[in-house]
Amino acid sequence: QVQLVESGGGLVQAGGSLRLSCAASGRTFSSVAMGWFRQAPGKEREFVAAFFWSGGRTYYDDSVKGRFIISRDNPENTVYLQMNGLKPEDTAVYYCVLYTTVYTGLSDPKSWGQGTQVTVSS
Repeated sequence: QVQLVESGGGLVQAGGSLRLSCAASGRTFSSVAMGWFRQAPGKEREFVAAFFWSGGRTYYDDSVKGRFIISRDNPENTVYLQMNGLKPEDTAVYYCVLYTTVYTGLSDPKSWGQGTQVTVSS
């Protein structure tokens, strides 16, 4: 079992910044990457960003490129999502995810956290 615990969500004004953290514990030895999804009210969950251990490759949805940065603290098994230039449309519950394979693509992570709310006011 893998446990993913998110923190760092909250309320921020448009143009502001937040940093989300996700700590992984448990059976993480088979992981190949971690990342973030989000779900806005009335919408489906969508991919935001991912960090793959091999080569430190990162991937971003087009909607957050240039504004969000995903990074990893290896010894602590933690990933971060630095969110800058936040917009009201970034308002969503943000979920930390863990991948155990590269073959199913970015849309099919193995494990999910409980989520943390990010609200951006205009």
